[in-house]
Amino acid sequence: MILLLQYTLIFASVLMLVALGGCFSEHSGVINIGLEGIMVMGALGGALMMKFMPAGMPAAGIILLVILAAIALGVLYSLLLAVAAVNFKADQTLVGTAMNLLGTAAATVFVKAMNTAESVDNVSSIIQYIEPKKAFLVNIGSFEFNWFMLVAAVALAVSYVVLYKTRFGLRLCACGEHPQAADSVGINVYKMRYAGVLISGVLGGLGGIVYITAGVSEWKFENGVAGFGFLALAVMIFGQWKPTRIALAALLFGFFRALGNVYTGFDFLKALELPSAVYNMLPYIISLVVLAFTSKKSCAPKAEGIPYDKGQR
Repeated sequence: MILLLQYTLIFASVLMLVALGGCFSEHSGVINIGLEGIMVMGALGGALMMKFMPAGMPAAGIILLVILAAIALGVLYSLLLAVAAVNFKADQTLVGTAMNLLGTAAATVFVKAMNTAESVDNVSSIIQYIEPKKAFLVNIGSFEFNWFMLVAAVALAVSYVVLYKTRFGLRLCACGEHPQAADSVGINVYKMRYAGVLISGVLGGLGGIVYITAGVSEWKFENGVAGFGFLALAVMIFGQWKPTRIALAALLFGFFRALGNVYTGFDFLKALELPSAVYNMLPYIISLVVLAFTSKKSCAPKAEGIPYDKGQR
């Protein structure tokens, strides 16, 4: 039971961070389908930092540097969406889909090239960083606490305050609801949309590094993040673009994903004699069912996905 709780909190942390990133982007009016690719890039940045950081660094230094590296690459990659959607008014869904394909492919090519240069055959060797990963863990009795759980909780609280209690958040939401009205009172819609997308890069990159350091024991770049970016989108929609609801939805989906890791520890689940793949598929099946029944009542920002035309009123 403790192991189930531990994995639930880890997977919920990943989903919550990425879904909150998508929430900021869509509140600004930009649909971010590219969260999967941003996660991969964030994971790549964090993995590279863990591979090349000096040995013997204190745990606090490891955590800080890995987080900064993941954020930096996530933000840099999210700029592709910001430039395409805001400056060139491109179709946001197509750009996001391209980012997902490019992210996994680019990371795989980069790592293979680096491993070839180092005469290493295993593509996943870059993330065989057992010692650095230990810096994120604290054993509390039989429970293995990961510092990223705290990072996710802080991100949730900050997201709620920023969106609903600050001038920036209210202006961001206005740009996603009625950008023409926001512009008429002096709000720079283009800058706010850039800000929303870049914040999604920050949180998406964080979600990527949490996934590879805590969610899986070994990660291969060619496998991406196993659809967690799309699952985070489902969490965001189910959570109605509201941080507190997103947190609850992330716990629900995280629970079903955790079952795939620990179902062997429950006799009544073992008695069902279902293949392990069925338990791994549960969160995706649940997301389809949930969205099928709730999508009609979804309250998405009214102007999301619509390129802003300053001359339109």
